[in-house]
Amino acid sequence: MEIALEEAAAAAARGEVPVGAVVTDADGTVLARAGNEVEARNDPTAHAEILAMRAAAQRTGSPRLPGCTLTVTLEPCPMCAQAASFFRVKRVVFGAYDPKGGGVEHGARIFAASSCHHTPEIIGGLRESDCAALLREFFVARR
Repeated sequence: MEIALEEAAAAAARGEVPVGAVVTDADGTVLARAGNEVEARNDPTAHAEILAMRAAAQRTGSPRLPGCTLTVTLEPCPMCAQAASFFRVKRVVFGAYDPKGGGVEHGARIFAASSCHHTPEIIGGLRESDCAALLREFFVARR
């Protein structure tokens, strides 16, 4: 989570919503890391999770990431949760819960849907207060 928090802080410094993600393999080796790049790329799909999973897939040479863990500072939105399912990650770990936009524990609850073909292990609330504080500070400064 420390690496994901670093990526989130870097995203905030670039004016992006401070969300960071990291993909690690079964041994804990970092395969990819990313922060949000929605504004920089003019791409609403350039969420940290998507960017990190794409980079990890490129690095491994496979469209699937079995045995890998996606760690992200904010509960993944429905798009990112579905992508995690498509990438077949073993585990999704997230920090802050997102009652408005989340897609794992809130909202669409992608992994609970009967149409979801792969359900990773879910661990929520890891360093929740640190992750939430980064988001809160970013939006307070914007208002």
